Amino acid sequence: MRICQLASGSKGNSIYIESEKTRILIDAGLSALQISIRLAAIGVEADSLDAVFVTHEHSDHSRGLGPLSRRHKVPIYLHPATHAALPKLGSIQERFFEVGGAITFQDLEVHPFPITHDAAAPVGFVVETTEGKIGVATDMGVATRLVQNRLQQCRALVLETNHDEEMLRDGPYPWELKQRIRSQHGHLSNSDGAALLEQLIWDGLQAIFLAHLSETNNTPQLAEQSIAAVLSRQDLCQPTMIIGAPQQISVCFDSILV
Repeated sequence: MRICQLASGSKGNSIYIESEKTRILIDAGLSALQISIRLAAIGVEADSLDAVFVTHEHSDHSRGLGPLSRRHKVPIYLHPATHAALPKLGSIQERFFEVGGAITFQDLEVHPFPITHDAAAPVGFVVETTEGKIGVATDMGVATRLVQNRLQQCRALVLETNHDEEMLRDGPYPWELKQRIRSQHGHLSNSDGAALLEQLIWDGLQAIFLAHLSETNNTPQLAEQSIAAVLSRQDLCQPTMIIGAPQQISVCFDSILV
């Protein structure tokens, strides 16, 4: 099981997941060229991708979908409402899914689940591999009980820690944008992400990726402090914490279950 956060933040998001037989992306929020460059940096050819799964239609998650699909013949899995909300992608290999079901894909089983965000049909994903589950939950205004339920017993988690509440409050954004970020259809703060993690800690959790950090309203250090405070209260083996600074290239975690 290999997970690499190729990019994370308001300028673009993409997560690479590799199992024994399969290579997928969750989101393609960079140009197809930039995704190919970042994959090459971790020793992966874009032509070897098997699929892209899309969380929602915002451009920082979807920018490269059309060119990536055409150039590398990659099928794109997305919700029909997400597809309808996107600008015209041209000729792509689209595959539609509905929330609540499972997509069996080679040696993976991908489970989309609904989240709260200001998009047409936003989803998170749990990816089941032979080595355990990977949970991806970003771009959500509130971690609902359903989200908490779906993310139980994951061996790796990609969790949103978008903003520090004080930095957002005192920062330069217009009031309307601050309200949108803080709303139930916005983004999780550091403390929100930490509260969600507290519900998900178990002794099989190996890695935590902190995702979608704001360049203006957060710092990696503040995000880490919030999560570290949760981990310090647990009498368990400490998972690896992977903090990607906004738009940092390729932070990865490799795990083999024993």
